[in-house]
Amino acid sequence: MRFLRFSVILLISLVCISGNLKSQDVIDQVIAVVSGERVLLSDIEQEVMRMRMQGATESEYDRCNILEQILIQKLLLTQAKIDSLTVNDASVEMEIDRRLRYFINQIGSEKALENYFKKPLYEIKDDLRELISEQQLTQQMRQKIIDKVKITPSEVKSFYKKIPSDSLPQIPELYELQQIMIFPPSTAEAKYQVREKLLEIRERVLKGERFSTLAVAYSEDRASAIKGGELGLRSRDELVKAFADVAFNLKEGQVSQIVETEYGFHILQMIERKDDKVNVRHILMKPQYSSDMMSQAISRLDSISNLIKSDSIAFERAAMRFSEDKKSNLNGGLVINPYTNTSFFEKDHLQPADYYVIKELKVGDMSAPFESRDEHANVVFKMLKLKKVVKAHKANIKDDYDIIQNMAKQNMENEILEDWLTKKQKTTFIRIDKSFRSCNFESKGWIK
Repeated sequence: MRFLRFSVILLISLVCISGNLKSQDVIDQVIAVVSGERVLLSDIEQEVMRMRMQGATESEYDRCNILEQILIQKLLLTQAKIDSLTVNDASVEMEIDRRLRYFINQIGSEKALENYFKKPLYEIKDDLRELISEQQLTQQMRQKIIDKVKITPSEVKSFYKKIPSDSLPQIPELYELQQIMIFPPSTAEAKYQVREKLLEIRERVLKGERFSTLAVAYSEDRASAIKGGELGLRSRDELVKAFADVAFNLKEGQVSQIVETEYGFHILQMIERKDDKVNVRHILMKPQYSSDMMSQAISRLDSISNLIKSDSIAFERAAMRFSEDKKSNLNGGLVINPYTNTSFFEKDHLQPADYYVIKELKVGDMSAPFESRDEHANVVFKMLKLKKVVKAHKANIKDDYDIIQNMAKQNMENEILEDWLTKKQKTTFIRIDKSFRSCNFESKGWIK
């Protein structure tokens, strides 16, 4: 079905580190031209390299399929330029940082990444900048083409009846949870201790030690620590307010006082400021809690647990009264999944400590108090109640209407994209090198 084909079209643009990252091992040549946009052999080989990095085997990648996906992107890019679409520079820089962090984590270090691509990090960044700008333009163009697609309930039902059973997605086991969450007691003492440590480190910087060296040794933001604490150019909107307020008031080389945010405590050093962006280094440290502090938190939750077990108070009212999590306490402790904006969680969306606890519970059971982490990796203490479990199953319209609706909408979008693609192929100059002319492309309009 069409939705299966176009569900992978442009997937390359979301995750790849290919495009202009040219391998020095490849003798390059132009293998296709779409209007004024060239496709190089190294574009294909770099995508193959990315797939290998992610564990794909030789049988799992098809160079003809990769080429066709790139050709579609080039058509979209050409139209985006005709329509004068533009990208947001801050968004491009954020995506560069995200991809670099991902691949550095995958490969082990910045040096290993440089060795892999045989070029310094700043060149990899420059290559990515052009690549990501083009990808964001193609995504905007794609969205513009399908922007007015609407779908009715009757169309969803009609679509569902036509789907082959083996094309329906498998829904993993889902969990619906309620929680009572509290922060560690004696927070003031823990905050005092972490402030003292940071003041010590700040003093060492002021006496001449390198901020970047100390960031590597002490910062708990490991993604930036491996880069000496450097965050790269960021706009004010990309930083939490307290952090941004300090960062944008520093002079070059200046070291800040201690800044508290929801992530912990920081000291900052200004590297440079360009227009409405700053590049700073930072060292992040989080409060550490003694065993006595943790015991106090567990004891407090035990007391709440006893009230619930003795029927003195319902779990929902206890959550409203005692839970310190502002996102769930007014909703009777019901936890919302930030990945899906629903109350259901897949296993991989849960904190490891949370999943370890709930997998031993039956529906309606309440856990014992335990230590966990919040979304900022700060220490918290919880009791969980397993409200509902949806067993793994093949998607159906009764239980998974939203999923079927999305599939139907995607199918309709793909039909519109297919029609657009067919028309653009007829009116655009396209040339494919003879070495790829034997490819069995899904769309027949590439070879004229």
